[in-house]
Amino acid sequence: MAVLFVLFIVVPIVELVLIIQVGQVLGAWNTVGLLIIDSLVGAWLVKHQGLGLLKRSRERLQKGEMPSDEIFSGIAILFAGALMLTPGFLTDAVGLIILIPPIRSVAIGGIRRNFRSRATNTSATWNLETWNSEEPRNEDGPPFGEQDT
Repeated sequence: MAVLFVLFIVVPIVELVLIIQVGQVLGAWNTVGLLIIDSLVGAWLVKHQGLGLLKRSRERLQKGEMPSDEIFSGIAILFAGALMLTPGFLTDAVGLIILIPPIRSVAIGGIRRNFRSRATNTSATWNLETWNSEEPRNEDGPPFGEQDT
């Protein structure tokens, strides 16, 4: 809940404050122009990196390998592209940071480790306990397959 509050309330307010401050220094039209140029450069970077990623994915598929690294990088580049197209300086800065390949690979590695640890610690344990029981049961009813008469 706190993450959603930050994403939908705090980030837009910070973006507006930054845009107003830059607008006071550079002028309104220059700020609008800077935001447009920033979005266009971001879109070009996302397209360029995305096409390179598609090429590497095809090469790995032709070798018979699964392009899992490319899939995760593609998701990150898509996220960066969405941030770059959102008007604002803070989201553009975060999008640009995600587009830097070494930073992106470190972030993806951290997300993978976090996902693996959560998956092995919670759902896998519950599933093993559920499947190891002799007779599967509904929570409040008879065993599966039996009719309640």
